[in-house]
Amino acid sequence: MNKADGLVRCLWYDFALDNSLQDVRLYFFREGDMVQTMTWWLTGLSGAGKSTLAQALASALRQSQLAVCVLDGDELRSGLSSDLGFSAEDREEQCRRVAEIAKTLNANGIFAIVALISPTQNSRTKARQIIGKQNMLEVYVSTPLNICQQRDVKGLYAKARRETTMQLTGIQSPYEVPTEPDLIIDTTEVSLEMGVQALLVSMQEIIGINTAS
Repeated sequence: MNKADGLVRCLWYDFALDNSLQDVRLYFFREGDMVQTMTWWLTGLSGAGKSTLAQALASALRQSQLAVCVLDGDELRSGLSSDLGFSAEDREEQCRRVAEIAKTLNANGIFAIVALISPTQNSRTKARQIIGKQNMLEVYVSTPLNICQQRDVKGLYAKARRETTMQLTGIQSPYEVPTEPDLIIDTTEVSLEMGVQALLVSMQEIIGINTAS
């Protein structure tokens, strides 16, 4: 047990009868209360609003004195995953690495927010297996492709039109829409504040933390 930034953290392992690693629940203590940690996995096209939602959610959690880390796909590709390209195999490996980091963060009493295209159902299923099915909430940021193209904050869609071999997800490379996401957020229909509130409500429903308290 250690104390840092006013938080006293302690792991609590709650094993299922079969001792399956999939059913381990991870907790830490905040001001004497046992709190379960978790991971939000935000998936969707480039420009859908994943990173914006992730940072806004992280800010809300920090205001409630909760330890949180954002794992942004683009940022990780400039460091941890700088050796990876955009082949199907490399995309799967990127998802695996991020899932392992999220699992480690949760095991150390830190909430994880993943903002990653993660284009295939297989990669997202494997991520849930690594993190633990009870610890991961899959969030489909369902902003339509045409809106993502209009935003094109990073200039990727314009570049994809010029470079047909770029393999941008949604243009040259397919995106598999989640079949059973835990939550769907379309940023053309809800404000950033409403999106963050939906994410916070999902946390309250899953692990019982009320950030308004």
